[in-house]
Amino acid sequence: MVAAPKTELEAKTVTVNGREYSLPTRPTVIVCLDGFDPDYLSHGISTGLLPTMKKFKESGFVGHVAATMPSTTNTNNTSIITGVPPAIHGINGNFYLDTETGEEIMITDAKRLRSETILGGLSSAGVSTVVATAKDKLLQVLTYKMVGGIGFSSENADKANMKSNGIDNVEKLVGRQKPSQYSADLSLFAFDAALAIFEQRRPAITYISTSDFIQHQFGPGEPEADKFHSDVDARLASFVRMGATVGLTADHGMSDKCDSKGQPNVVYLEDKLNDRFGPGSVRVICPIADPFVKHHGALGSFVRVHLLKDGTVSEMIDYVRTLPGIQLALDRKEVSERFNLPFDREGDFAAFSNRDTVVGARTIDHDLSQLNNHHLRSHGGLGEQTVPFMFSKPLKRDFERRVEDGMVHNYDIFDFALNGLK
Repeated sequence: MVAAPKTELEAKTVTVNGREYSLPTRPTVIVCLDGFDPDYLSHGISTGLLPTMKKFKESGFVGHVAATMPSTTNTNNTSIITGVPPAIHGINGNFYLDTETGEEIMITDAKRLRSETILGGLSSAGVSTVVATAKDKLLQVLTYKMVGGIGFSSENADKANMKSNGIDNVEKLVGRQKPSQYSADLSLFAFDAALAIFEQRRPAITYISTSDFIQHQFGPGEPEADKFHSDVDARLASFVRMGATVGLTADHGMSDKCDSKGQPNVVYLEDKLNDRFGPGSVRVICPIADPFVKHHGALGSFVRVHLLKDGTVSEMIDYVRTLPGIQLALDRKEVSERFNLPFDREGDFAAFSNRDTVVGARTIDHDLSQLNNHHLRSHGGLGEQTVPFMFSKPLKRDFERRVEDGMVHNYDIFDFALNGLK
């Protein structure tokens, strides 16, 4: 929870969810680059596509850390903005089953949030804050209890107004109309709007969250991916030129999920379990599902299984572990403890597919016809848990050591940006 500042007039720290954050002494920009797998970073630096990130590596800090599980957008953006794992903040996916009503629900608001946010705490202490997100589904969580400030999405840029968003005329500010949700510009628009606001107002904290539309379709070295990441790199350079300290991480990586012939490797787990244990035995929930399913068909590498009839969880888990492409299957207690997930919001058990495979519900639930001849690329499992973690300034040695020792998650980025930079 947000603790009161040490003094009303001279507060230098704020405590949020048990963690203490120094109030920023320089304008700070934190970026969650959706789907930014480490392979994009290594390719971009080695080929010269990412000169700004290369400079971060040379004179700031570049490393790798763990994302929270499942490695999905809502879970990790919420962890980043709260500084804690899902067991504390409560958001454990993009999509869930209400076990009381049987309704499958997409998370588009902050109703399931169980904690305060870092931006809420900082803004309550008088820190000026800006949130620019590509996806509108994240906005209510990212701006939860934010006092004043600006918060808007590229997706609904045309609807932004002073009362709800702290800003209007976003399209005029950026100089173009809001982009399609299925475009690289959905993310670049968020960057450009944040840059324009930064130039005008120099907010103390800016948080930018993007879309992974490009990463779902194009791998490292493909022209579309190279162009997009080069465009992002150039915008990071603009922030640095204007005096911002930049920190960047990702919510998850991204993996190719196809066989040697380009066909998706899919385990339709609900079909298989109902075939094995009887019709209507289980319901499988894919937490990757969100309004942006065209490029991945709501298929990822982590699912929750809810029993609808009396059955033996251990027997089902033993069967699931025999299926090709399944990496891990754990009951509710095991998955909650191992991955710091909220016990009361997990299924009866969870299944993880490997880096080459996706796992879904029923064949009829997943439409792959709109992939447009692209390889199915997706995330959600352990294979996409490692993400970049970088800063435009060097780290203090004790913070650097924490990364080296494997003790850091992407949700530590505010701690490092506000407490750990030289």
